[in-house]
Amino acid sequence: MNKKCLVMFSGGLDSRLVVKIMQKRDYEIVVLHIKLPFCKDVEKEVKAFCKKQKVKLNIFDYTKGKLLQEYLKLIKKPKFGRGAGINPCIDCRLFMLKKAGEYAKEKNISFIASGEVLGQRPMSQHKKALEVTHEESKLGDKLIRPLIEEGFQGRSRKKQIALAKKFNIEIPGVGGGCLLCEKELAKRFTLLLKSNLIDENTLSLINLGRHFIKSKDWIVLGRNVKENTVIEGIKGTKVFPKQPGPSAWINKKKLIKEAKELIKRYSKHDIKEFEIK
Repeated sequence: MNKKCLVMFSGGLDSRLVVKIMQKRDYEIVVLHIKLPFCKDVEKEVKAFCKKQKVKLNIFDYTKGKLLQEYLKLIKKPKFGRGAGINPCIDCRLFMLKKAGEYAKEKNISFIASGEVLGQRPMSQHKKALEVTHEESKLGDKLIRPLIEEGFQGRSRKKQIALAKKFNIEIPGVGGGCLLCEKELAKRFTLLLKSNLIDENTLSLINLGRHFIKSKDWIVLGRNVKENTVIEGIKGTKVFPKQPGPSAWINKKKLIKEAKELIKRYSKHDIKEFEIK
């Protein structure tokens, strides 16, 4: 077998350490970053790290087009259940492992290295979950977990930080997490997924504003200037008050009247005139 290794790279500290560990083991490293729609966008940081470490980077972008729709199918019908929100962590991990496996086979890469740590995440990194993803991925001996091999376990980051200093690599800031894990967003996600309302245009709306969803009708109101600015940049029909107040995004023109009423209700001013774009 050749000495090529595909490192599954989230951009976090664990995956950075895996790159260095596998380099130390004298492997030729190829990095795979799978960009997911409900996680913080760290593409810039990923590119910077890979450039500095002189490793080849591949990005699979599941935030748009057919790839986004493929990922949404997974979210709608997970095989292995959900966490506190609507997060299907085991299915999501398995999805990424299978994509990595397909790419490794195509490129004749012998091993796939993951930065998982036993006990670090409550749903996807306990012993049973790791066994399930290993078995279901059908990667067998091709899948290796270097941090687990070196005795890393639990939620403490002390050992990782110490190793990062030894390797002289930058310790990234705390990640933004996955929106699917947020309990407060579970109902909203459920309604949007059921009505097939999520696409690459509406992704940035999910975690902001006040939402009014009924069947396939969807209105989003900004709560401050920053959210209004985001709403104003989204494709679709927008309703703006001519006095200070919330901007509204609607997915159907028939909702203009309802949007105006909601703007009036949530404004501190007596709104009488509107602009439609």
